[in-house]
Amino acid sequence: MHLLFSVGGIYLFILLGFFAKLTFKEQLHERTLVLFSIYFLQPILVFWGLTSQKIDFSVVEAPLLFLAVTGAALLLTFSLSHLLFTDRKARSIATVASIVGNTGNLGIPLGMALFGEGSVIYTSIINMANVFLVNTVGVYFYSRGNFSIKTSFLNIFKLPPIWFGFLALLLNYFNLQIPDDFETPLRMGAYATMVIQLAIFGMYLYSVEIKRIDWKLFGFVTVTKFVIIPLTALVLLAYYPLSALVYNVVLLETIVPLAVMNVNLAALYDCKPAVVTFLVFSSSVIFMIYIFPAMTLFK
Repeated sequence: MHLLFSVGGIYLFILLGFFAKLTFKEQLHERTLVLFSIYFLQPILVFWGLTSQKIDFSVVEAPLLFLAVTGAALLLTFSLSHLLFTDRKARSIATVASIVGNTGNLGIPLGMALFGEGSVIYTSIINMANVFLVNTVGVYFYSRGNFSIKTSFLNIFKLPPIWFGFLALLLNYFNLQIPDDFETPLRMGAYATMVIQLAIFGMYLYSVEIKRIDWKLFGFVTVTKFVIIPLTALVLLAYYPLSALVYNVVLLETIVPLAVMNVNLAALYDCKPAVVTFLVFSSSVIFMIYIFPAMTLFK
């Protein structure tokens, strides 16, 4: 029950976005919020997340293993997507959607609920790794739905979050403290980003039409997220000596549902945002059931 409330409470803001769009329809332009979020609020969220606590490089094995699992899965989805999909946008979504998981808004509180506060240091640093994954690999592949390889690569460096992330890591590494007076506005901006991000998701969810759902893409992403990636994680983790806590946290962060950021990037680069919205929503619903049998895999 605690798990259901942890997940359900986070997605309350999705309903606000959905009913806002239902009420105001064309008066409410979700793309405006997408641009405002990514170019102005996301940098605050990334900067705050990477400076809010000192990075403990002694626990770097957790994010490295997470990235190893993600990298292996990415190679597989990239290869299979080129065999199964001819549409370039569908191919991009198939390649990257399942890789961009909700390690922050869901992964951190869920880790605390399942494994206690000792998990926070690991879930937090894994989320930091995922932030850079989203703003590099995520940006590149969603761009590829419409742009060339060169343009997609350059798009990574056109978005402010990646630069604010580098700045935050430098400050963190050299132990340069953010003045206390800036802590409150940074936190406000970060929380506002998460709320708006979920509201945008709800707005795009309103535009989803069942008859336009790409069921082949849905099947591919679902199997990748809840079968291929967990199996990849189990194989890689089996050959690496880990404490039970690190093992459990890495495994959990690889099976969390698709991140809402998928919708933002799909909307930004016009890569079938309504289709991606359905994929994110469906993965969240499936996860509510999937997590209970998946818990038997934890040590």
